[in-house]
Amino acid sequence: MATGEIARSSEAPDLGAGEALMATGRVSIARKVEPERPKLPFSTTQLSRLDEALTLSSRTTGLEFAIYIGGLGEDTRATAEELHAGLGGRAQDGVLVAVSPGQRKFEIVTGEEAHRRVPDRSCQLAAMSMVASFREGELVEGLISGLRMLADTAGTKFGDH
Repeated sequence: MATGEIARSSEAPDLGAGEALMATGRVSIARKVEPERPKLPFSTTQLSRLDEALTLSSRTTGLEFAIYIGGLGEDTRATAEELHAGLGGRAQDGVLVAVSPGQRKFEIVTGEEAHRRVPDRSCQLAAMSMVASFREGELVEGLISGLRMLADTAGTKFGDH
């Protein structure tokens, strides 16, 4: 056999795509391996519903509503406040709902302007509503319900508060 030539014996099996008969008689096979995609915590429908609730809350109130889902560390309040500050120029008008399902904790942080329209008492009522849903395993329903309550309290951006 010359270099660069493919040798096939009459005993060689029919080779498929990605298979080659080596000079030693061994068949080398290359297969494409698709990595398993990580399972996302929410379905496309749930993400769509959350996005719609956030958009509607922000649009009708003029406030910047945001949701964070993930670890909040040891000092959950401090972490939530840092995340809220990440809203940048909109932080003053921002309302952040930060949830750490693994820790079974959440925080609602409001900016200075948002706090005028969504006082602590309203945040506490929204929190109680969310907790009831969270206990039933309904994270998305709890978040949507809480967003609606907070937005209803804030009123519209046109002065209905």
